[in-house]
Amino acid sequence: MASIRERNGKFNVIYSYTDADGKRKQKWETYATKAEAKKRKKEIEYKEEMGSMIIPQCKTMKDLLAEYVALYGKDNWALSTYDGNVSLINNYILPIIGDEKLSEINTRFIEKYYQRLLKAPAVVNPIIGKRKNEYVSTSTIRDIHKLLRSCFKQAVKWELMEKNPCIYATVPKHKTKKREIWTAETLMYALEVCEDARLKLAMNLSFSCSLRISELLGLTWDCVDISEEAIEENRAYLFINKESQRVSKSALKELDAKDVLLIFPEKSKTNKTVRVLKTPKTDSSVRKVFLPKSVAKMLIEWKEKQDETKEVLGDEYMDYNLVMASSFGLPLGDGAIRKPLNQLIKDYDLPPVVFHSLRHSSVTYKLKLNGGDIKAVQGDSGHAQVSMVTDVYSHILDDDRKKNAELFEEAFYEKKDLDPQMHPNTAQNTVAVPEGVDAELLAKVLNNPEMAALLASLAKTMK
Repeated sequence: MASIRERNGKFNVIYSYTDADGKRKQKWETYATKAEAKKRKKEIEYKEEMGSMIIPQCKTMKDLLAEYVALYGKDNWALSTYDGNVSLINNYILPIIGDEKLSEINTRFIEKYYQRLLKAPAVVNPIIGKRKNEYVSTSTIRDIHKLLRSCFKQAVKWELMEKNPCIYATVPKHKTKKREIWTAETLMYALEVCEDARLKLAMNLSFSCSLRISELLGLTWDCVDISEEAIEENRAYLFINKESQRVSKSALKELDAKDVLLIFPEKSKTNKTVRVLKTPKTDSSVRKVFLPKSVAKMLIEWKEKQDETKEVLGDEYMDYNLVMASSFGLPLGDGAIRKPLNQLIKDYDLPPVVFHSLRHSSVTYKLKLNGGDIKAVQGDSGHAQVSMVTDVYSHILDDDRKKNAELFEEAFYEKKDLDPQMHPNTAQNTVAVPEGVDAELLAKVLNNPEMAALLASLAKTMK
């Protein structure tokens, strides 16, 4: 039987249990109110009656996290995820609540911990050498919540805890920053004024093929088909099946180089990180993306210049078959693309965007051009779920929104169309289908952007 004892204004639930070695032990659990203690006492007595009393094993948060990383993390996390989660644990969890007893961790405790984090100084980012924020951001707290929720879920599964304290915990509100993207006009201008050949090709590839920067830097020539026949038949393509990432040597060791295809040599052995070529995190990321003819021809020119460099340098060229490589064939870091892009933005006073925005722009314009064919766009982007395309990339460009206002002004306030039909322009856009012509096929041809551009050009000559 369990009992309740008040001490120093708090209420202790005291009960006995048998540990894994068959030894009889006593346990004290502390609660802030008598009501909580009574509730816990009833739970314990019910479990004793049913013969399902939990045998505690991990005593502290530190103990649980160590077991969680060893038994769960190493099997389920990718290299970058391992690095990120271990960093959260070491920087924000262990220093603050690592010594806390599991028996004292409840939803109220977790919420107080999150509030404490809001006032805690953020750690220095090792990559940029400074803090991104003065205090721990709400975004970081959301990541911590996700990690702890998973950790406590395993603790319940392993019968180390009875409840997951994160399930009903209130997380500080996080305001997602809207990612800015370039309009088609701005992107075209940026490509026109860009004099950096590598950046120009990278921008075209990311935009036309919806590539992540890691996929771009990990692309190899054996996964590119830019033969004359392929280009002529509109089947030139990239096959995305790997990515380039910089990961910590410790993660590489702990995870036994999981998913790693190649470890690139490092100039300094003192570096704590190393660049690798690895398989993608999800199966959906492996995909074939067809190339526009113009971009395929850019790749041909790029390869010709790269082959010339190889011939000149000879054995000095370290050939890893990378499309995006240094002058000596070595892999590039993200900075080789991001820094010149930032400089381009500064030099020509362009709207500030990050390189990943080109992928966002790509998905947005593909949805606009193909009439909202989400599955086709998902195939190009490599998103695991369709919802990720619609949720993350539901951009409505300003010109579209302006058009809505113009239509409203004309129809309602100028009283030109007070009773609009569902499709007022249908009659203007219909054409008679000649006998023997497949109407569906004709519609697809007319909806093709290149065909639309051709027809527009012909129309100008007929004026």
